Amino acid sequence: MEKKIAKDLLSIRAVFFRPEEPFTWASGIKSPVYCDNRLTLTAPAVRLDVENGLAEIIRTDYPTAEVLMGTSTAGIAHAAITAHILGLPMGYVRSGAKDHGRQNQIEGRLEKGQRVVVVEDLISTGGSVLEVVNVLREAGAEVLGIASIFTYGMKKGIERLAAAGVTNRSLTNFDVVAATAAEEGYIRPEDVKRLIAFRDNPSDESWIGKTV
Repeated sequence: MEKKIAKDLLSIRAVFFRPEEPFTWASGIKSPVYCDNRLTLTAPAVRLDVENGLAEIIRTDYPTAEVLMGTSTAGIAHAAITAHILGLPMGYVRSGAKDHGRQNQIEGRLEKGQRVVVVEDLISTGGSVLEVVNVLREAGAEVLGIASIFTYGMKKGIERLAAAGVTNRSLTNFDVVAATAAEEGYIRPEDVKRLIAFRDNPSDESWIGKTV
């Protein structure tokens, strides 16, 4: 599954390698790699693999799930499609409460005590998805864990999730995507070690300006 999804993401150019002009994440980290899982939505065959994969994660790892909650905004569509496959209710969590109407932050019906799985597109440092988890817990939900498409596997993210007592299951990860990219000719084999070094220590920006 991990390699299949990695090949899928690479085939639709959802993974970008750009060390000469690094991407800046919301967390401020400069990265030579960016994974845009929104592109899976416009690639039907890949989208089917992703949603079936997320459904399988939930069936296997979170079999007692009662509701899926997508992260805003990237996780909403994936939560909706996966919930449709599983025949489950879904909703999503806004980044903040609305300033009008019912002033909801959680959209969709959620009852106290319901068992919830959070659907996320990718996880890096874990900050944004944990905000969603905290909102759901404060509303009385039992958060079983996270089902995500891609994880960078960064130490900070792993430690944050562990400290919060949250499990994440991803369809693929940074290491598999990097190795597959080299095998498929998207990058050079010698570049994999440098990309992994970035993942292990994002504050080391020695890769900037080098060609991948």
